[in-house]
Amino acid sequence: MAVHNYDVVVIGTGPAGESAAINAAKNGQRVAIIEKQAQVGGNCTHWGTIPSKALRHQVKQIMAFNTNRMFRDIGEPRWFSFPKVMERSRGTIDKQVEMRTTFYARNRIDLFHGVARFKDAHTLLVRDRQEGMEELVAKKVVIATGSRPYRPADINFRHPRIYCSDTILSLSHTPRTLVIFGAGVIGCEYASIFSGLGVKVDLINNRDSLLSFLDGEISDALSYHLRKHGVLVRHNEEYESVEGDESGIVVRLKSGKKIRADAFLWANGRTGNTDSLGLENIGLTANGRGQLSVDEHYRTEIPHIYAAGDVIGWPSLASAAYDQGLNSCNELLGKDYRFVSDVPTGIYTIPEISSFGPNERELTEAKVPYEVGKAFFKDTARAQITGDTVGMLKILFHQDTLEILGIHCFGDQASEILHIGQAIMQQQGDANTLNYFVNTTFNYPTMAEAYRVAAQNGLNRVF
Repeated sequence: MAVHNYDVVVIGTGPAGESAAINAAKNGQRVAIIEKQAQVGGNCTHWGTIPSKALRHQVKQIMAFNTNRMFRDIGEPRWFSFPKVMERSRGTIDKQVEMRTTFYARNRIDLFHGVARFKDAHTLLVRDRQEGMEELVAKKVVIATGSRPYRPADINFRHPRIYCSDTILSLSHTPRTLVIFGAGVIGCEYASIFSGLGVKVDLINNRDSLLSFLDGEISDALSYHLRKHGVLVRHNEEYESVEGDESGIVVRLKSGKKIRADAFLWANGRTGNTDSLGLENIGLTANGRGQLSVDEHYRTEIPHIYAAGDVIGWPSLASAAYDQGLNSCNELLGKDYRFVSDVPTGIYTIPEISSFGPNERELTEAKVPYEVGKAFFKDTARAQITGDTVGMLKILFHQDTLEILGIHCFGDQASEILHIGQAIMQQQGDANTLNYFVNTTFNYPTMAEAYRVAAQNGLNRVF
């Protein structure tokens, strides 16, 4: 068995692992990275962020074609099968894999494909698919193994019509009806995607509102638009059983309801990928959801072993994972680092949602005297030109100082529009006030102009 020595060994090639490994390599460290799958990119590239967003884009184009009058000169509205649409999305995944593989070669990072397991606190055994074994000895280790869908034991995921958010991407038919259990971010995104393909969706939520961490007005808007596209949202429900047969599935709810559909998607929770790491060999213990605890330096209980990304839990976003991996590596290199806490929310429903900073409920509970400035997309020239008139930009600001406290956006390109407000919020002193948007000339017509409109709307409330 070959033995290799490294300064840093990273486990996992998702956003957290990739950024940690490249950062270490660029700072002169000898680095290896381990990936259990045949291709790099992790869950983000192959089952999560990239495929679902690429799929969403294709569906959005279909919806535009089927609802835009101009396209009626070309032909009638068309029906597209899920496998066909998914096939078009795979090109993006291939490009991502090619690009990310190049990163490791360019930075002279050794890439090992196989399952990693701790032999001791400084030694990792890597078993490949041919049962070959490599031994990696590291001064420091970064665990960035990500997460996978949580699968309750009482649901038979081997049944061909019962899916989780990973396996749904290999769906080989287009169901007419679909039950989604779990109305978190993943559940709401897939409800948007499937309803956009003309599938009748039942979205079962075990809480009393959709995405309760959002601004209430935006959560309400999401509920409205999901229902408008044919999604039936059922709040405060728990499942009793999920049973599949040759023609579909039956979901029995604890409230006594029985729902029959062609397919079932479980989208309720995720589990950290720590069960095969041999943590018991080094004295580390994951929590009940397979997640590792870290301090503000991203160190586990063993000081030379770090963890970043979904495997440490909140916020379980690719954007945050990339920053966490980068900063965990900065810390282990003795460089300035930050603990990632101020994270924008990006939710890729149709239309999408994005926010940064506290919402109205949180500011009210904190007794912060705030005011609201709004711009509705239907009133902006750019949205009228593109036809994407659904949505709004909402700025929350301090009544007295005009300091910007929160940005909340719902509509097309919300996750792009948000970053303008985020950049201004993070400036110091007078630069972070509503006046910036009033005194700045924006290109016209643009969606960014909504900031000027919202700021003027807000100032009209306080003067």
